[in-house]
Formats: sequence, C-alpha cells, structure tokens
Amino acid sequence: MDRRRLIPIFIIVFVNFLGGTIVLPVLPLYATGHFGASPEAVTLLIASFFAAQFLAGPLLGRLSDQHGRVPVLLISQIGTVISFIMIGTAQSLAMLFAARILDGITGGNVIVAQAYVTDITPREKRTRALGLIFAAFGLGFIFGPAMGGLLARYFGETSPFYVGAAISLLTVILTAVTLDESLTAEERLARREQSRKLRVQDVTGNFSLILLLGIAFIAQFSFSLFQSTFALYSEQAIFPTYSVDDVKLGVGLMLTAIGVGQFMTQIVLIQRLVSRLGERWLVALGAGLRAFGLLSLLLLDSPWLIGAVSLLAFAVGSGLMMPSLQSLTTVTVSDDLRGGVLGVYNSATSLGIITGSAISGVLFAFDHRLPYIIGGSALAFTALAGLVHMRLRR
Repeated sequence: MDRRRLIPIFIIVFVNFLGGTIVLPVLPLYATGHFGASPEAVTLLIASFFAAQFLAGPLLGRLSDQHGRVPVLLISQIGTVISFIMIGTAQSLAMLFAARILDGITGGNVIVAQAYVTDITPREKRTRALGLIFAAFGLGFIFGPAMGGLLARYFGETSPFYVGAAISLLTVILTAVTLDESLTAEERLARREQSRKLRVQDVTGNFSLILLLGIAFIAQFSFSLFQSTFALYSEQAIFPTYSVDDVKLGVGLMLTAIGVGQFMTQIVLIQRLVSRLGERWLVALGAGLRAFGLLSLLLLDSPWLIGAVSLLAFAVGSGLMMPSLQSLTTVTVSDDLRGGVLGVYNSATSLGIITGSAISGVLFAFDHRLPYIIGGSALAFTALAGLVHMRLRR
C-alpha cells in the first residue's frame, strides 16, 4: 500500500470524524431542551442530513471521478464548517434542519476519501486499506463523543458545535496542504470527455451489486435506529435519576467503546480474517455481531456492561462488515465508475439511515426497546441471508 498517501488521508478522515462525533451525545438533547423538539422531531432532524446526502452522494462521486478527488473533498469539508456554525448560532429548530441539510448536501467527505483510497490501492489490498477509513472512524468515536460530553458539561451546550467547526476547518487546511490528487490530469480529462455515468441499468442489471446495496441498506437502517435513539434511551433507561448534563457525559463515554472496538478491529483483526475467511464471510460475521450488540443492550442495565459488551460487539461487527461490503462493491463495476458506484453505495446507506431515523422516534415513543428489537432482528436476518447466499454460490 502507498503509505505516503494513505497516512494523510487517514489523518484527514480522523479529524473529520472527530469533529462530526463531538455532537453525537449533545445534538438530540440540545434540540429537545433548547427548542422543545419531540423525539419524532429529533429523529427527523438526524434523518434530514442523510436525506440530503442520499440525493447528493452519487453526484459528488461522479464529480470526483471527472474533476478529481481533492477539489470535491475541499468543498464538502467547507460545507461542514458552515453547518456547525449555523447549529451553534441557531435561533430556531428550522435553522437546525437547514444546517443539517447543508451538511448532507456537501457531505461527500467519506465517499471521496473512499474513492481516493481505491484509486491508490490494488484490489487484493483494498479491504485492508478501506479498513483504515474505519480505523479513523474508530479513533474519532473514541475521542469525539467523550469530548462532546465534556465540552457540553463544562463549557456550555453550544461549545461542541464551535469546536466541531474549528476541527472541520483544520481538515480543510490539511487536505489543501498534504493531499496529492489521486487521478492524473489525463484520467480526469478522459472521464469528462467520455461523460460516462453509472446508469440505472448498470445497477439494476447487476445482481451482485443489488445484493450488496440491500445489505448496506439494512446495516445502516439498523445502525440509525440505535444512533437516533441512544441518547434518549440512555436518559430514560440507563441514567433515569441523573441530570441532563450527566446523561450527556455518560452517553459520550459509553459511545467511546464503539470507537475502541472499531479501531482495534482494523489494527488487529481485519487483515488476518480477510486472508482466512474472505470478505463475504466477514459481512455475515459482522452482521451477526451487530445483531448481538443491539439485542444484548436490552438485557443489561449497567453502563459499564453496555459499553464493554453490547457496544463493543456492535463496533467489532461494524469494523468487519462495512469495509468488506465497500471493497466488494468497488469490483462490481469498471474502474472508471468507482467513484460513482461508491456514491450509489453511500446513497443506499443514507437511505437506510433516513428510513431508520424517520421511524425510530415513532418506535421509541411507542416502546423505548422497540428500535433495538427491530434493528437486531434485521441484522440477524442479514447474517442468515448472507450465509444462505454463499452456500448457493458454492
């Protein structure tokens, strides 16, 4: 692997995730406490980001194919900076929605970073290289939520948003200074002249791609049920007698377990398991671990056990499943459509998060355990379906 180019992209993605995860333990409670948002409105707020990303993802991927990864990456990061400032200065719930939609429209950071990694990595090393993106995500999750909880607890409820904006601005500078373009001028010109796009029939007529997109949808649908309601679930079921500030801190510290699991999976497990089991087995194994994580959360009442067992299992499952899914997706089309297919993949995951986020508030309001029962069951079905598919292929 090209370490000289992978290290800068790893640092950029880490800093980007750090800025994004700072707000996770704060934004839902900020929206409810400051603007009186209902659980349904909170989950729709989260869904609005992914709805915008769903629409913009394929376009950003295609633009990066034709005009280069670095320019699109810079534009998307600048949009994130502006959105955090809008949240910090918001005077209404409508402003929060506008900020999240803007961030979603320009939120091609991860799509373009993934396309960049596939540009500079041979096929046999692609899962491991894409795992670096998830290692960066894991590091961001280790420090981001805990930092957000601490900032909100000791420096005010809007401080995480301004710190997130500052961190995101740092990624703009890092990208401009350290990152070389992965596509040559000739490659970009040829792709613009060909004007070849990923057509609908390129997707609908590709069974392997359709299957992978369906699994990605379910994976992120289940994740969104967890992500959208965990702060609210913690306030109601895990920390029922604690103050709001202490709940924010507790949620941030528990979410740190996801970061630890993600990071250690990429550093210790992913390379060995890909060699021994292959990517398809890792998708099924990861889905099973994620299902166990969500369902076991309902059986535990200690925040320490939830962090060390449920969230850690969920994180390891994600670390095995998601890079393998992405790597398999990139080989379902020709190389000149890699950015476009990653954009479609991102739209599938965004659609899963939109759907899960949109209904999670209703499910939570009906029964606070329901999002985790449905999410865990859907992941268990995905793991079983993956095993059946592999047996049929064999």
